[in-house]
Amino acid sequence: MNPVLAKKTVVENTEKKNERKQKKRGAVMWGFLYAGAFLVSFVVSAVVKMTYNPLGDKYTVAWNDSVGRVYRDLAYGDGEANKFDLYVPADKSKENYGLVVYLHAGGFTSGDKSGDASMLQWLCSRGYVAAGINYTLSDQEHPDANVYTQSVEIRESIPSVIDEAEKLGYHINEMAVSGGSAGHCLAMLYAYRDAVTSPVPVKMVFGAVGPSCFYLEDWINLGADPEDPVAVDPDMDYSQMAGLFSVMAGKKITADMFGTGAYLEEMKDISAAMWINEDSVPTVCAYGSWDKLQAFGASRRLAAALEEHHVPHEYIVFEHSGHGLQNDTNRFKEYMEKVLEYLDTYMPADGKSF
Repeated sequence: MNPVLAKKTVVENTEKKNERKQKKRGAVMWGFLYAGAFLVSFVVSAVVKMTYNPLGDKYTVAWNDSVGRVYRDLAYGDGEANKFDLYVPADKSKENYGLVVYLHAGGFTSGDKSGDASMLQWLCSRGYVAAGINYTLSDQEHPDANVYTQSVEIRESIPSVIDEAEKLGYHINEMAVSGGSAGHCLAMLYAYRDAVTSPVPVKMVFGAVGPSCFYLEDWINLGADPEDPVAVDPDMDYSQMAGLFSVMAGKKITADMFGTGAYLEEMKDISAAMWINEDSVPTVCAYGSWDKLQAFGASRRLAAALEEHHVPHEYIVFEHSGHGLQNDTNRFKEYMEKVLEYLDTYMPADGKSF
């Protein structure tokens, strides 16, 4: 080919490729900004969790000694963050008690068990032993902490929580695990991946807006129209998204792994939905379809896995809400009613579950 024509062809092809990239860039730029912010500052979604309660006092309790007692900052390991708060009912007459663990939100980078005191008190008021557990946050002081190491800490904490309850006179014979956002992610990992290691049977899991898996096509659609998602563009540079996945998994994920799908196996350790099978526990979960901090598409995969394996579940979509689930009062009511229904069915407070 004539060198001039060859050069012209190269230029034209480059221009066309740039045009395609530009069209997609606006749609996925927020995804890159999210990944960049997460990698640089470790504070994305740090203060976002489901705190909105449009139902007033229905799911709160006036906490006093007639309801229960709380024992704070009990140790379960050697790490500075390896502490838990244990809420025990005033009534010590029952032979057995169910334990409900509620794990705090904070984007894996911040948060504390104290932020869930109201939820833990309410659970305790219903006759459960309740525990809020801290885990080592992924921050400047702990750059090696990640979702996987946090999930291991939770797994290793449960025997200590149960032992402490036993010392106080509360025999634990079963448990449920729950949480919000990052805490929901960790709760699902314990329920689906680690339940076989639990000292007592895990009877159910519930929570809201926790990442359940890490398919690239879901994560480039953060905050996009759930009915009109952006497709993966083979010409795009997804290196920043690979960086985000690397930080979360504690493994080296590279952009070229997206093309082969090899990254999915590397992400399995922190992908709760990939651990679901016919023996998985009953589930209640809530997600906002306009979530800009975790992938709504991932929640659909979670629901599909629960459906495929015939796991009793409630998948509740807040159609007008994002990560905070703040725009759908009726859905919030439905979610809390289903949590109560599943607790009463699979782990009733009288200890007589099937």
